[in-house]
Amino acid sequence: MSGGCRCTRKLTLAMSGCVIILVIALTVGLCVGLGGDDEVKREDTPKFTIDHEANTFLLDGEPFQYVSGSFHYFRALPDAWRSRLQTMRASGLNALDTYIEWSLHNPHDGVYNWEGIADVVKFLEMAQEEGFYIVLRPGPYICAERDNGGLPHWLFTKYPNIKVRTNDSNYLAEVEKWYDILMPRIQHLFIGNGGKIIMVQVENEYGAFDACDHDYLNWLRDETEKHVSGNALLFTVDIPNERMSCGKIENVFATTDFGIDRIHEIDEIWKMLRNLQPTGPLVNSEFYPGWLTHWQEENQRRDGQVVADALKTILSYNASVNLYMFFGGTNFGFTAGANWNLDGGIGYAADVTSYDYDAVMDEAGGVTSKYELVKKAIGELWTLPEITLTPAKRLSYGKVELTPSLQLLSSEGRAALSKGVPVESEKPKTFEELDQYSGLVLYETTLPDMDLDPALLKVEQINDRAQVFVDQELVGTLSREANIYALPLSKGWGSTLQLLVENQGRVNYDLLNDTKGIFGDVSLQLHNGGYLTLENWKSTSFPLEEAAVASWLKQRTNKELDSLITRQRILRNGPILYSGTVKVDEIGDTYLNMAGWGKGVAYVNGFNLGRYWPVAGPQVTLYVPNELLKVGDNSIAILEYQRANKTTSGTDLPAVQFDAVAQLDGQSGDVKK
Repeated sequence: MSGGCRCTRKLTLAMSGCVIILVIALTVGLCVGLGGDDEVKREDTPKFTIDHEANTFLLDGEPFQYVSGSFHYFRALPDAWRSRLQTMRASGLNALDTYIEWSLHNPHDGVYNWEGIADVVKFLEMAQEEGFYIVLRPGPYICAERDNGGLPHWLFTKYPNIKVRTNDSNYLAEVEKWYDILMPRIQHLFIGNGGKIIMVQVENEYGAFDACDHDYLNWLRDETEKHVSGNALLFTVDIPNERMSCGKIENVFATTDFGIDRIHEIDEIWKMLRNLQPTGPLVNSEFYPGWLTHWQEENQRRDGQVVADALKTILSYNASVNLYMFFGGTNFGFTAGANWNLDGGIGYAADVTSYDYDAVMDEAGGVTSKYELVKKAIGELWTLPEITLTPAKRLSYGKVELTPSLQLLSSEGRAALSKGVPVESEKPKTFEELDQYSGLVLYETTLPDMDLDPALLKVEQINDRAQVFVDQELVGTLSREANIYALPLSKGWGSTLQLLVENQGRVNYDLLNDTKGIFGDVSLQLHNGGYLTLENWKSTSFPLEEAAVASWLKQRTNKELDSLITRQRILRNGPILYSGTVKVDEIGDTYLNMAGWGKGVAYVNGFNLGRYWPVAGPQVTLYVPNELLKVGDNSIAILEYQRANKTTSGTDLPAVQFDAVAQLDGQSGDVKK
């Protein structure tokens, strides 16, 4: 699997095309006189192309090598984009690499978003202003450790049998529609149209995908070129292994990717690339200075000096390179993805909220020791720009007590945070069938009279985690990660079975139909050894969208919850929304420390910071950008699913802490192995 999801590009001009252009240019030169007309010839020559004899890129006819860094606009707030770009440029990078996330811009069928964090045109124009050439990766599949690999969730509702990333006619129609919306917005940014986008990917690390559908790849090449029209170079990228040929597209420039763990194989890797593509510049499109991290594992770290030395080795081949990630940022909200079948094993693992990635810059955009080492390595290649950086302050705002304000499963909680009337059906409805991106879905049905005490409740499949209640009393948890799909129920506990299912992130790599909810039968053990299938379900959506939480915070009353509920440390009656206020005298970046809490999602001033799960780790703090804060009162809301941060006596209000330092490696003495 890959640490950021790879890309692809294409050669806009084959060698024969270059010969034709040369003949035309010479003919024009003869017509205007023996001296020729350089301007006429230049107009007919692509601004960015390849010299296959010298094995180099050509920019305006001159040899060109790039060192770029990956920075995804959707992982930082728009007001932070310029400072991040300036920090990257100060390191000596001359190019920027970014994905475009289809699901962000097209969250529902026929609905498009180009505002705020989705204003990709503003981001790209800003990158140009800061002096970057741009390597653009529109996918349409991007991986990138994002939910569903950047593919919209509604595709699987609209076309239940869709085969994404193949020649499936429904998939092709939706990609074509998306590109017809996207590409005209960025036409002016292609290098041939006066902008600085020099390369555009076609698909993304396709060789690792089982389909190996070249009809699809050729179609996507032509669909991309329809919009690029020779005004940028198309390319691909693939993991250097025996499946590279599945990702290679005729007349599209091929690149590869590898990190420090394979730097000792660099000659063999270049040889594999040359077997696919005998000439042209060598490119590592994803060189990894860090790596991704999942919940319940050790945070991934990579030594900065080893990274810098490996970078110098790559550059010694006159190769171009992109550092993935140079700035990682944050998977705000519910955008973090998950992985499947890790390292040849079987299992589901959700990605953490932070995308710090142990990258060259840290999650808050700060300079690290790795940054200085990488900058020094780039400085040995060319003169570094003189840019003065002003780092943002990192401040601690101390302890903030939170008041238990809303019980999710109460009538008030349902009215405030659900989408409305439950959907009734024989079988539970999936998130996708409810047109729900993420959050929670509550599934309810009536329990039959039980033959056994206890009787085993079995669920065929849950994606991804379910708290099980009987008459709103917690009786256990089911988990896809832990492969737990059954638990005992005792007679007399109650009549209503409730399964509150959480989407922990759709798989972003390899498995691309990771729909969410309850699948197959939910059944109860009978006295004769058989099972009774439970039917007639009510499905209630809790998308937990920012607008709903912000609206409730503004309209909430001072009505207190039942004291028995508020005194609970283990939340036995369902999730509780806690709210509070942090007073800010000076604005700076800060980190919301969730130590002592269980699992849930946090909001500051109505903005969804993302999922937290400190009891699992390794991530304990959530990054709070200074751009979110204001002088004075700032609202905090956390929806806790399972455990409040309270003493066993229950006499004090639970609290959170705002710290000046991140904790991404677990609490002290609690690093996950």
